[in-house]
Amino acid sequence: MPSLGTLGRRITGKRQPEPEVPEQARAAVWEAAGAELAAQQRGSAAPPPPRTPPPWVAEPETSGAVAARRIGRGLVWGVLGLAALTGIRSWVAPAPARVLPPAAPAETAPVYPEAAAQAVAARLARAYLTWDEDAPDVRAAQLAAVLPPGTDTAMGWDGDGRQAVAATEPGAVTPSSQGRARVRVDVLLAAAGAGAPARWVGLDVPVARTKGGAVVVTGQPGLLGSPATGPKAPPAPAPVSDTELSRATEATVAQFFAALTTADTSTVTAPGAHIPPLPEGVVFQSLDAWSIDEKEKAGDRAGTALVTWEIGGATIQQTYRVTLTRVSSASAARWQVAALHGGDHT
Repeated sequence: MPSLGTLGRRITGKRQPEPEVPEQARAAVWEAAGAELAAQQRGSAAPPPPRTPPPWVAEPETSGAVAARRIGRGLVWGVLGLAALTGIRSWVAPAPARVLPPAAPAETAPVYPEAAAQAVAARLARAYLTWDEDAPDVRAAQLAAVLPPGTDTAMGWDGDGRQAVAATEPGAVTPSSQGRARVRVDVLLAAAGAGAPARWVGLDVPVARTKGGAVVVTGQPGLLGSPATGPKAPPAPAPVSDTELSRATEATVAQFFAALTTADTSTVTAPGAHIPPLPEGVVFQSLDAWSIDEKEKAGDRAGTALVTWEIGGATIQQTYRVTLTRVSSASAARWQVAALHGGDHT
C-alpha cells in the first residue's frame, strides 16, 4: 500500500523521486539493454555485402610527372599551331619555285675538222696530179706545203710527162681512229692534147689531225674511178594541177619570162618583189609548159614552168617554180609574179 507521501505527490502531480540504484546494478542494466538492441538489429536487417576493392590503385602523382605532362601538351599545341600558320602563309604567298642548276653538258667526242681536211686534200690532189718534166721543182714545192717535214715530195712520180688539173671537188670525209681520216676528192684532168677530152678521176687522200688542230696529209693517195651515174633520187611529189587557173595565168607567166631578159622587170612583178633580170646574151624562146598547183585556201599560188632559152649559140630547156600573187587595184585585179626559183618542187 502506497504511503501518504506517495499519494500526496500523485494528487498534486509532483514527480516521485527516483529510487537510488547501486552502480553495479546500473551497469548491468545498460549491458543487458545493449545486448537486446544488438540482437534486434541482427534479426531485422541482413548483413551488408563485403566491399570489393577497385581494379586500380590510385597513386599519388609526383610534381615531375605533372611538369612533363604539361610540357608535352605545350609541344603538341605548338606543332599544330606552326603547321596551321605555315599552311595559311603558303596560301597567301606561295613559296617561289626552286630553280635547279643546269645539268652539266655531256662530254662528246670532238668534231672532226672536215672543212680543213677537204681543203688540204684538194690542194694535195691538184699538186699530186700536176706535173711537168721540164719543171719538177714546182710540183715538189706545192706538195711540201701539205706534207709533214722530211716527206719524199716525188710521191712515186718518175719525173716524166706533162699533166694539168682543171678542177678539184673535195667530197666526203671518213674519220677513222687516232685523228686520222680519208678524204674523197674528184679531180677533172685537163685535155692532154687536141681532140682529147677532159676526164674525171677520183682520189682518196689520207690525212690526220695534229695536236694543234691542223690537218696534214700522211701518205700517198690512191686513184679511184668515178661513178657513171649519180645516186637514185627519192620520188618527186606529184601535185594536182588547177587546169582552169593554169590557162588563165599562162599569158602572164610567158610575159614575165620574156621581160626577164630585159633590164626592167618591175612591170611584170608584184609590188615588193625583187627579181633581177638575166644577163645580156640570154634570149627567151618559149614557155613550153605551165601548170599551177591546186590549192584549197585563198592566197598565193605556185606552179611549174618549162622554159626554153637561147644561149651560147644553142637552146636549153629549164624548169622553174613560179609563185603568183593576186594584186587588186581600183579598176581591176590580176595575177603577178611574186617569186622565182629554179628547179622542181624541191
